[in-house]
Amino acid sequence: MTSPTTTDRVDVLIIGAGISGIGAARYLRTEHPSKSFAIVEARSTSGGTWDLFRYPGIRSDSDLHTFGYAFKPWTDKQAIADAPRILDYLHETIDENELTDRIRYDHKVVSAAWSSDDARWQVEIDRTDTGERVRISAGWIFCGSGYYDYDQGFSPDFAGRERFRGQIVHPQHWPEDLDYAGKRVVVIGSGATAVTLLPAMADDAEHVTMLQRTPTYIIPLPREDAIANTLKKVLGDERGYALTRQKNVAQQRLLFELCQRFPSVARRMIRKINESQLPEGYPVDKHFNPPYNPWDQRLCVVPDSDLFRTIRKGKASIVTDRIASFTENGILLESGEELEADIIVTATGLNIKIIGGIELTVDGHPVSLPDTVVYRGMMLSGIPNFALAIGYTNASWTLKIGLLCEYFCKLLTYMDAHRHDSVWPVADPTMPTRPLLDFGAGYVQRALATLPKQGEKAPWVMSMSYYADRRVLRGDVADENLHFARARDRAAGAVGV
Repeated sequence: MTSPTTTDRVDVLIIGAGISGIGAARYLRTEHPSKSFAIVEARSTSGGTWDLFRYPGIRSDSDLHTFGYAFKPWTDKQAIADAPRILDYLHETIDENELTDRIRYDHKVVSAAWSSDDARWQVEIDRTDTGERVRISAGWIFCGSGYYDYDQGFSPDFAGRERFRGQIVHPQHWPEDLDYAGKRVVVIGSGATAVTLLPAMADDAEHVTMLQRTPTYIIPLPREDAIANTLKKVLGDERGYALTRQKNVAQQRLLFELCQRFPSVARRMIRKINESQLPEGYPVDKHFNPPYNPWDQRLCVVPDSDLFRTIRKGKASIVTDRIASFTENGILLESGEELEADIIVTATGLNIKIIGGIELTVDGHPVSLPDTVVYRGMMLSGIPNFALAIGYTNASWTLKIGLLCEYFCKLLTYMDAHRHDSVWPVADPTMPTRPLLDFGAGYVQRALATLPKQGEKAPWVMSMSYYADRRVLRGDVADENLHFARARDRAAGAVGV
C-alpha cells in the first residue's frame, strides 16, 4: 500500500457531497462556525444520486417540499421534480453556504482507524484523479454517503444473456449516446426506475414494454402542488414552504398509517384509482395487484398519471411473467411468449453498501457492522465519534437527515460544554435485536446480513416515523446509553466494540 503523501486535520470529516452531506455541512457552518470540516466525494462532482443516474426522466418520487431541506425553501412549481431541478437546488445550497471550497472531489475513502489515545480518526483516502493516497485526521466522521453501492447496480444472472444480439443497459450505467428512437425496448422491473422509464422513453421508441415478475402499487399525483404554489404566492416562499412541508408530512404519514392499519381498504382504494386511469377492460388484477400489502414495499408515484397516459395511448405495455431465458431477439417467458427487443433495460434494482464499504477499526480492532446496534438512527454501538445518515424508506429521505443533523450539532455543543472529546453508544449485550430495516424491498432483503441491527425500543430503533424521531432527536442530548470521555482519561482502558 502506498504511504499517504499528505495528512490534513479537521474537526469533522463529511463523507459524500450528495443531499445528506451538503445538508450536514450547512448545519455545521451555521451551528458551529468555528469548527473545521471538509467534505470528501469519491466522484468528480456533487449531487450524489441526482448526478450519478442519467437515465431518461429521472426524478424524485417524493415531493420536494419534504424532500428539500427545512432551511431552504423549494421555490420551483414542480413538486415531483426532475433531476436537473434537484441538482440546481443542491448547487444553490452549496453556493449560498459557501461550501465549494470545502468539497474535495475524487477523494474515495478506503478506511478509517479510531485511536482512543488521540480521540481521533485517521482516514485513508485514495485520490482517484492522481492515484495518490492521502490521510485526513478527524475528530468526527459524518457519513452522508447513503446506503447504495455507487459502483454497481443489481443485475440477476439471466440465462442466455450472452445470446441477445441487441444492447443491454442498466439504469445506473446509462450510456450518454444510447439511441432508442424507433426501437423496441423491454424494461425489466417494476419499481420507481421502471415506471419512470416507461413514459420517458415511449414517445421516441417504437414501443416500450415493462416486464415485471411482481406488480407494484402505483399511485398518480400531480406534478405541481396547487396548494403549495398558492401558499407560497400568498404568504411568501419561506412561510408558504414551511406550511406546505407540515401539510405534506402529515399526508405522507396518514397514507402510511392507513396502509398499515387497514391494508384491505388501502388495496381497494389503490385498485380503484388504477382502474380509473387504465383503458376499459384492462387486466388490472394481473398487472396492478401485488401479492403483498400496501407499504410493505415503497409505493411508486407517477406524476400527472404519465405511466397510465402512456399505456392508454398504446405506446407502452406491461407484461407480468417470469423470464425463462434471453434469446437472440429478446426474452423468452415461462408462459412461452417471446418479447422481441432491440434494447433491454435491466431496471432490476440497486445494491446496498452501508457506509460506502469503508473498513473501520477501533483501537486496532476491525469493526463488524452486523455486530453493532444503531442508536437514535445515526450512531453505532461501540464506535466513537461516528455518525451515519440514513433517511426514511416510507417518506422523504431528507426529512430524517435534517433531524439527524440537528441532533448531531446539539451533541457537539454538549461535548464542547462538558469538555468531552469522544462519545459512543453502549448497548446492553442481552438486548433483543432485529434487522436494521423492516422493509420488504429486494435490495434491502439481500443486504440485511451485512447491516447493523436495531433494538425493540427507543433509542435503539431505526424509526421510520418523522413525528417519533422529532421527539427523540429534539429531546435531551445525553442519556444513560451514551458514554462520554476525554483522551487523557483513557489510561483506564480503551473503547470496546
